[in-house]
Amino acid sequence: MMDTASLLTVAGYLLALMVLAWPLGLYMATVLEGKPCVLSRVLGPLERLLYRLCGVDPRQEMDWKSYALAMFLFSMAGFLVLYGLERLQGLLPLNPDGLGAVAPDLAFNTAMSFVTNTNWQAYGGESTMSYLTQMLGLTVHNFVSAAAGIGVLAALIRGLTRQETRLLGNFWVDLVRSTLYILLPLSLVLALALAWQGVPQTFGGAVQARLSEPVAYEIPVAADALKAAPNLKPTPATTTQQTIARGPVASQEAIKQLGTNGGGFFNANAAHPFENPTPLTNFLELLAILLIPAALCHTFGRMAGDARQGWVLLAAMTFIFVAFLAVCLWAEHAGVPQMAALTGGHGAGTPLPGNWEGKELRFGVTASALWATATTAASNGSVNAMHDSFTPLGGLVPMVLMQLGEVVFGGAGCGLYGMLVFAIIVVFIAGLMVGRTPEYLGKKIEAFETKMCSLVIMVPLFGVLIGTAWAVMTASGQGAIANPGPHGFSEILYGFSSMANNNGSAFAGLNANLPLFNLLGGLVMLTGRFWLAIPVLALAGSLAAKKRTPMGAGTLPTHTPLFCGLVICVVLVVGALTFIPALALGPIVEHLMMLGH
Repeated sequence: MMDTASLLTVAGYLLALMVLAWPLGLYMATVLEGKPCVLSRVLGPLERLLYRLCGVDPRQEMDWKSYALAMFLFSMAGFLVLYGLERLQGLLPLNPDGLGAVAPDLAFNTAMSFVTNTNWQAYGGESTMSYLTQMLGLTVHNFVSAAAGIGVLAALIRGLTRQETRLLGNFWVDLVRSTLYILLPLSLVLALALAWQGVPQTFGGAVQARLSEPVAYEIPVAADALKAAPNLKPTPATTTQQTIARGPVASQEAIKQLGTNGGGFFNANAAHPFENPTPLTNFLELLAILLIPAALCHTFGRMAGDARQGWVLLAAMTFIFVAFLAVCLWAEHAGVPQMAALTGGHGAGTPLPGNWEGKELRFGVTASALWATATTAASNGSVNAMHDSFTPLGGLVPMVLMQLGEVVFGGAGCGLYGMLVFAIIVVFIAGLMVGRTPEYLGKKIEAFETKMCSLVIMVPLFGVLIGTAWAVMTASGQGAIANPGPHGFSEILYGFSSMANNNGSAFAGLNANLPLFNLLGGLVMLTGRFWLAIPVLALAGSLAAKKRTPMGAGTLPTHTPLFCGLVICVVLVVGALTFIPALALGPIVEHLMMLGH
C-alpha cells in the first residue's frame, strides 16, 4: 500500500501546481485581453513587426466564421508544410544521421497528429525524424497548435462576456500573443533547467559507445527473401558498439510538456534518460503538463469579471483528478497477485511491493502513476512508464480520463473550453428542472447553443467507438495486437480513445504503424480537433450576440459547491454511460481474470 512518502509526493505536487497556476492565470488574462504585460517592452517590437510582415491589422476583430476559417486554414497550411518536410527530409539539411523520407501514410498520420495537438507517434523519433523535421516541423507545431487552442478558448470567453456583438477577437493576434508572451518565455526557462540537469541540446549526430562486453544478436531475414525461401534462418552476429542518439532535445521537451503536446524526441518518451534524467526533471516536467490548463481557469475568472467562476471549474477538475489518481495509485501499489505469489509478496529484485513492470526504478510506482494520471487528464500523452504494463485497473484510469473528453484540466485551451461546454449543459439541465430558460453568466442557453454543445460532446465519442469497432473487425487491426484476449482489445480501445481526444499516449503493445491506423487514426484526430473547435466558436458567436440577462430567482448560481458537484456528476455520467460496455470487454474483465488467477 501507499506510504507516507507517496502521499507527501502527491500533496507537494498539487500544492506547487495550485500556487503557480494562480499568478500565471492572471498574467495570461492580461495577455489575452491585449493589455501591456511585463514582457511588452522586450517583445512588443517583435509582435508589431510580425503583424506588419504578415499584413495583419491587430485592431480588426473577426466574427466566429472568420475566426474559425483563419484557424482551420492556418492549421491545414501547417499540415502541408510538415508533410512535405517529412517526405523530403532525406534531401534537406540538419540530417547528420542520414535518415530517409518518412513513408506516405506515416507522414500523413504524424503531420495530422502534431497539427491537432495530439502528438500521437507511431514511430521512433530518434530513428525516423531528422533534426530539421524535429525542430522546424514538430517543435513549431508544438507551439502553434497549443496557441491555437488558447485562442479558441479566448474567443469563447469573449462570447460569454461581451453582448450584442459579432466580434470575438482576432485569431492572428491571439496566436501571436499566446506564442510570444506565454509559450516562448515559459519554454525558455524550462529548457534551460532541463539542459542544466543533463538533457541534450546539440546539433551533433549520434555517437558510438564501446561496450564493455560483446553482445550477440540476430539479423532477421527480409520479408521478400523469406517468401522466396521460407527455410531461411536469421544470421547470428556480434557487436562491440552501441549507437546513442542525441540532438536538440531540451528545447522540444520543454514545449512538449507546457503545450500539452507530449510527442517525445525519443521513442521511450520521458522514460528515456535523455528526456527525463533526474528526479528534478521529472517533477518539473510533470508540473509543466498541468500548469497552463490549471492556470487558464484563473484566466477565465479574471476575464469573466468573477474569479469564483474560474475557481469552481478548477475545483471540479481537481476533484475528478484526485479521485482517479487515488484509484491508479491503489491499483499499482497493490500489484499483481500472480507476481506476488512468485516472489513471496514482493517485486522481483526489489524489496518494494507493487507493480514494477514497465516502470523506471529511478521514478518508482508513485511517480509513474502520478504521471500517467496527469498526462491523460491533460491532453499531453507523454509517458515516464509504459501504460501497457499497468495493472488492469491502473490502465483503466488513463483510458477513462481521455474518454471523459479531456476536460479534467485537458489541453492548452481546449480542456477548459470543453469543461465550459459541460457547464453550459449543466445549466441547461437545471433550467429544464425548474421550468425556465437556462442562463450561464447572464446569457440565455437556447436551442442553437445546446446543439453546438452536443456536437462537442458527441464527436469524440463516435471517433473512439467507430474507430475501435473498425479496427477489431479487420485482419489488419487484429494483427497489430501484441497480446490476445481482453488486453488486446484494451490496446485498440486505448489507441482510439487517445487519438479521438487528441491525447497521443498509447498502450505500447499495439503496432500502430500500419496503413489502417495511420489513415483512420489521422482522420479521427482531425475530427477530434476541428469538429470541436469550430462548434465552440459557433457557440461563442451566438452567445456574443445575446444581451446579458440579470440574475433572477430561478437562475442557478454557477459559483457554488452545488454547481461544482453538478458539473462533476454530468462529466462522469456522460463518460460512464458511453464507455462502460467497452470497458467491460477490456480492462474490467481483465481485472476479474487476474483476481481469478
